[in-house]
Amino acid sequence: MNWNDYRDDYRDYRDDDELAYRRRRFRDPGGRSALHPGRRVHPCPTCGRPNMLTEKDRAAGYQCDDCADRAEGRGF
Repeated sequence: MNWNDYRDDYRDYRDDDELAYRRRRFRDPGGRSALHPGRRVHPCPTCGRPNMLTEKDRAAGYQCDDCADRAEGRGF
């Protein structure tokens, strides 16, 4: 892959349709979280804190952002 390929990827991210998709798909569209937007009603399966995940998050097998950050070496 060369620089122009990366530049094109960046341009795609700046595309209005891509930004609109990210706003619908992610709770924090510009951040590191993969969690879905919506009402949080399920506990985190890792730490057990209540009301951390949406139905889609739970169905995908996700954990809360704090637990995910710790698992990725970013937690405290």
